[in-house]
Amino acid sequence: MQADGPRACRFGRRWYLNNESWHPSVPPFGEMKCILCWCVSGETHCQRQECPPTACDSPARRDNPCCTKCRGECECSHVGTAPPYPP
Repeated sequence: MQADGPRACRFGRRWYLNNESWHPSVPPFGEMKCILCWCVSGETHCQRQECPPTACDSPARRDNPCCTKCRGECECSHVGTAPPYPP
């Protein structure tokens, strides 16, 4: 017996539609904003946001709370690039 279409995913107590993405909520920590999960044909996939390394002595978290960046007074070079989250 075949399903009529792509299957949904269950994560914790919630169901997510095929191709839907979300930040998981893990008790007692709450929403994990640096992790993205997505549903693909009934299978849940999760990935932590990848951050490029920083080349400075005292990095700070600015625009993105998941990744550190060099402060304004520091000359920084980033090696490589972080891939975007999957669709």
